[in-house]
Amino acid sequence: MAELNSSPEKNGGKIPRKKLNARVDLTAMVDLAFLLITFFMLTTSLQKPKMFDLAMPTDEGQMGVPASRTMTIDIGKDNKLLSFRGLPDDPLTEPKITSDGNKGIGNAIIEMKKLVEASTHKDMIILIKGSDHAVYNNIVNVLDEISIAGVDRHAIVDIQPKDIDMLKQHNAY
Repeated sequence: MAELNSSPEKNGGKIPRKKLNARVDLTAMVDLAFLLITFFMLTTSLQKPKMFDLAMPTDEGQMGVPASRTMTIDIGKDNKLLSFRGLPDDPLTEPKITSDGNKGIGNAIIEMKKLVEASTHKDMIILIKGSDHAVYNNIVNVLDEISIAGVDRHAIVDIQPKDIDMLKQHNAY
């Protein structure tokens, strides 16, 4: 128990001044401090790290992706991105080379999202394909721009030979 005592001492033949016995019991304050610490430790929650959700397809079957709702982004060398609507076998729009920032691929994603939603009245699906010359930073930038544009459906898939041919035609492979 914590306490503070002060008692007068007798000094020879002198009459000491009358001092009050000051006694302060600190036990209640210590108990309260521990109760408050315990309360705040139990009621606060730690911040969880925010990550992208990842949904992996099953091996049982491959789902078809409608070309009218699909935007394909091929990542090439020197921060060059090739984007178009549809699939590489039959692109619905002319493939365009853009950069990986918001001025390039960010605007392309937003414009394509508006176009797909206006024509199909459904949300857009983005396929991201990285070539052998792609840099990891470009993929992260594309994922950031997809998140900023508010597109919920996207997938990172293997690049096909048709995509590589398209990148070579635009000097991005």
